[in-house]
Amino acid sequence: MLNGLWLGFFVVAMVSALAQWLVGGNALIFAAMVESIFAMAKLSVEVMVLLFGTLTLWLGFLRIAEKAGIVDWLAKALGPLFRRLMPEVPAGHPAIGLITLNFAANGLGLDNAATPIGLKAMKALQELNPIPNTATNAQILFLVLNASSLTLLPVTIFMYRAQQGAADPTLVFLPILLATSASTLVGLLSVAVMQRLRLWDPVVLAYLVPGALILGGFMALLATLSATALAGLSSILGNLTLFGLIMLFLVIGALRKVKVYEAFVEGAKEGFDVAKNLLPYLVAMLCAVGVLRASGALEFGLEGIRHVVAWTGLDTRFVDALPTAMVKPFSGSAARAMLIETMQTQGVDSFPALVAATIQGSTETTFYVLAVYFGSVGIQRARHAVGCALLAEFAGVVAAISVCYWFFG
Repeated sequence: MLNGLWLGFFVVAMVSALAQWLVGGNALIFAAMVESIFAMAKLSVEVMVLLFGTLTLWLGFLRIAEKAGIVDWLAKALGPLFRRLMPEVPAGHPAIGLITLNFAANGLGLDNAATPIGLKAMKALQELNPIPNTATNAQILFLVLNASSLTLLPVTIFMYRAQQGAADPTLVFLPILLATSASTLVGLLSVAVMQRLRLWDPVVLAYLVPGALILGGFMALLATLSATALAGLSSILGNLTLFGLIMLFLVIGALRKVKVYEAFVEGAKEGFDVAKNLLPYLVAMLCAVGVLRASGALEFGLEGIRHVVAWTGLDTRFVDALPTAMVKPFSGSAARAMLIETMQTQGVDSFPALVAATIQGSTETTFYVLAVYFGSVGIQRARHAVGCALLAEFAGVVAAISVCYWFFG
């Protein structure tokens, strides 16, 4: 799938360039495409430098949290909820702890770190699978919640915005939080309907109702603020949450007699290993997207969508962010490339770039997650996993666009 998507970018770009040359007489189009390839290759390395630091930093802090027992505590705290949502998973099963750690990494926006943990969790769930080639209810719920991309602290999005020169990299903190909450809620509800989960169970309600009330009250408060105040609040909360989480890990680690420096270095080494493997994928996708943009094919497609949106009477500014939404279900690296390209083309703090960043932070690579997670344990029948995951993905995109209009006008 990813192979076809990448090849398709180049084929479409070539067809578009030939049309511009033979029909439009633009012989310089090929020079622009070649220039774009080298420019994007250079940009890939620049992005990777910061990505190395970001992944190394956060996997270091995550290792402190792990050694301090924070992850185990979360597993115990969420255990009663998971026992209701995943009744076939026995209490105390290792899968619960791995699922919790996976969600923690996803919550921090460390999708590349979350993947190996998620694969371990899926393997642990597979040990309980009576029909090895068919996804169990627990595996489907785990995959859909992964695909819904519950991101509480999207540090990689902040990193991309910082690398592109954003005045305030955390400006999209609250929009992403609200959009990802919507996608996760839709994902959970869709799976609950398909699996007939008892969401009205007192234990489940004890977890979900307070969260819903807090989120609802928070949104009611936000509704009273102006767009300028919303942007300012998002910035303050983003930075405060980021540093507060770091201090929480360090303080609890110190109180638990964890050698925080050694634990950080141990985790940071893992972050370095994860990051160094991403460069080839980033170069491949950024170059493909750059060629597609330089050929005029991407702009041609967006212009068509823009005309349709304008015909309906809606605002068209979000259209330039749609490339990120379109490729996100298929490839995270392609979506990252689209996001970075949108930031470069439109401006990092432009409305399309803010929408694209919010979409990137509140959606997931559904088909990639499906292929990798289920493929790693030999599952061939996904049952209702794809439909529920795509519904959550769509909800995340719609919510991201809506929230950005609310926050940024």
